[in-house]
Amino acid sequence: MKKFLVYLPLILFIWGCEKSETYPGGTISPYISIYDIRNLYKSKPVTLSKENMLGSTSIAAMVVSDHSGGNLPAGLLIVQDARRLSKLRGIAIQLGDVANSYVPGDSVLIDVQGAVLEKTDGMLELTGVSLTKMRKISSGNTIPVNRVTTAAILANPGDFESTLAVIVKGGFDPLPAKGDVLKGDKVLNDGFGNLLLRTADTSAFANITAPVSANFYGIVFIGADNTPVFRMRTAADVTVLSSEISIAPVLITGFMSDASGADGNYEYVQMMATRDIDFAATPFALVVTNNANASTPTGYPSRGWATGEKRSYKFNLYAGKAAKGTFFYVGGIGKKINGSKSTDISSANWVRTFDYTTKGGDGFGTATTGLMANSGNAFGMAVFQDTLVTVDSKPVDVMWVSTGGSLYTAGPPAKGYRIANTDFYDIINPITLEEQPFYRQGSNTLALSYNTADLGIFNMLGGVYNVSLGKWVQARAQNNKQLSTTSVITDIEGDGATTLK
Repeated sequence: MKKFLVYLPLILFIWGCEKSETYPGGTISPYISIYDIRNLYKSKPVTLSKENMLGSTSIAAMVVSDHSGGNLPAGLLIVQDARRLSKLRGIAIQLGDVANSYVPGDSVLIDVQGAVLEKTDGMLELTGVSLTKMRKISSGNTIPVNRVTTAAILANPGDFESTLAVIVKGGFDPLPAKGDVLKGDKVLNDGFGNLLLRTADTSAFANITAPVSANFYGIVFIGADNTPVFRMRTAADVTVLSSEISIAPVLITGFMSDASGADGNYEYVQMMATRDIDFAATPFALVVTNNANASTPTGYPSRGWATGEKRSYKFNLYAGKAAKGTFFYVGGIGKKINGSKSTDISSANWVRTFDYTTKGGDGFGTATTGLMANSGNAFGMAVFQDTLVTVDSKPVDVMWVSTGGSLYTAGPPAKGYRIANTDFYDIINPITLEEQPFYRQGSNTLALSYNTADLGIFNMLGGVYNVSLGKWVQARAQNNKQLSTTSVITDIEGDGATTLK
């Protein structure tokens, strides 16, 4: 379990105390942020001075490097701070063997006058720091968890260089074979991109079994080709989340929540099968919940997705088939791509449709002219591998739009809408490892956004799902598709749509 940190107090200016009718002037803080230090480098070595540091002389930072695991470049002390605009930045300091005597959580003051800021093999480093000008202020300070996606690191490697980060729900592609260990270079994927994880053959944890899913804590280094490399420090930097693969049989890949014109019977949900499915043999259910203020019963959903009335509406999927990797649809009897005056798409694979404007749902849900809200409070969709849906039923996939309304209360008893382990949600908090089975509980706060009403925008949820890994290797994104009355089925199943790997 990782700890949290409050950084050293920010020292700004020391003002005079004597009363005066004129501004008495001030003294510049002796401490410069690492953010400002890094910005001094302009493609060639810079010798730091009081003048180019605008009156400052030192840095006050937190050590994040740990050489006890034998996996960090020798001789480098890695420190970080967030003194400027709360922007976390780090720097590597070349100290030789002395770097081994510092451990994460050491608070240090370093006079950097006369040190040289330069790049060595792609890394921005401080060299020539005098050991007599370094002072350890305290030890055992906790360090804040800095959750970062691989995509963010890849997009701006310099912003994360020499900082401690955690890659959440990381795994390897391809899946590790039995007996595979961490040593060497491996491709780490968290659903947002691929980052190189480097574990030295001689490190103390090189022979740890490569996990299926884990949180990876480590420091971002930059190679000579400006490619970021992620290095863990010790065996404690791996928090295994799962050793099993769970494959979602059905994925929510898009939906039409607000067709051009009246919505009744023209709303639909697009899904994809990750295996061949015969719904007669393996029935499923799709539930849509609308939490507008007028939806009854009001208050927190005591029966979750099975609350019924105007809060949730169920479609049983018990006939038809869907081949692996193909789209299928559930919704109103209109079967039009964008409202009553648009292209007929009845030739698509519609697993279940009926007139929800005059008929109640399968088991719960009253007739409605709008399954999905168009603004305001949240609405959601969940797929269940059974037609019997109760308060305790666990979905195989979930997607939410917006965040408002009575969605979750800790109680007791707890009430809310259960989620699945997806690219958006986690039944176990990946950082604290606490249970959080409901939407809006813990870290389960992600949601799609509402689109401008009545424009006929199809919410395309484009991503890449790896069936062999049982995870999204490219998380779903809200790729809004503006449709017209003449749009065709390939407009919502083509470029930008979800694919399987």
